[in-house]
Amino acid sequence: MRWIRRLAVAWAACAGAACGRAETPPPTFEAARVLVHVDRQCALGPRVPGTAARDSAAAYIARAAAACGATVSAQAFELDDPYGAGKLRLVNLVASFAVQRKSRVMLAAHYDTRPIADQDNTDSLRALPVPGAVDAAASVGILLEIARLLGERMPERIGVDLVFFDGEDYGKPEDLQHYLLGSKHFAANLGGYRPECAILLDMVGGEGTRVTREAYSAREAPGLLDDLFARAQALDLDYFVDVPGGPVYDDHVPLLMAGIRAVDLFGYDYAHWHTTRDTPDKVDGVRVEQVGALLRDFLYRYGR
Repeated sequence: MRWIRRLAVAWAACAGAACGRAETPPPTFEAARVLVHVDRQCALGPRVPGTAARDSAAAYIARAAAACGATVSAQAFELDDPYGAGKLRLVNLVASFAVQRKSRVMLAAHYDTRPIADQDNTDSLRALPVPGAVDAAASVGILLEIARLLGERMPERIGVDLVFFDGEDYGKPEDLQHYLLGSKHFAANLGGYRPECAILLDMVGGEGTRVTREAYSAREAPGLLDDLFARAQALDLDYFVDVPGGPVYDDHVPLLMAGIRAVDLFGYDYAHWHTTRDTPDKVDGVRVEQVGALLRDFLYRYGR
């Protein structure tokens, strides 16, 4: 009986800690750090494509990711400005960890802000740009906090690419052709890049929001979405409500069209969407914490 007990202890050690190697828990996701990133992005001003604030935001993201050990690359491109003379200059950013690994997971968000507050309830404010705290400095901040975790400890099997899209919100109402400019360009220029899956964050962390099953994600990548919501339930993350959500024309759509298994974790029902009231005080740390907890669990359990 003593021998059997010893064998059981040894077997548990092997199963739980890779046969004698103690498993270090992943670093802790800290929502407070995300809120700092939100404040710093918003302090630059609205990050509208073609502006100095957008350039400063791109530099901020690149510096923050590189400081965590990422290999950062910029995908710069030009388009004819659909609403003005001349060229519109845009830049996507890619922060890659463990670049030598072939199996890769992609996390993404847009970092530009909307040029016009077209949903504002005050006529005089509708021509102003959106501050963009929830849309989408919070999503960017979450990815930068994930970068810190990856810099401290990588998941065992995969490489991770954090992609920051420009020009997501440039279009005017009902003009879908001129939304998603960065992700459309990215998806059209993948080369040999094929991540095993992609998770997009948008509008997450806002007060009053909740994440449900975005319709395009549910239709095109149901297994990935099932896994994420099952993880959220297991972690008791009540920000994720397992009910159908409406379709959102978002940066995951070009990825899906390019054959990438992608889902959109979208924060529905944000009262200050596309208004001048989308300010840092509207970012809810509890909701941010739950998004970070889900991504942390997903990455460090991936492939098990």
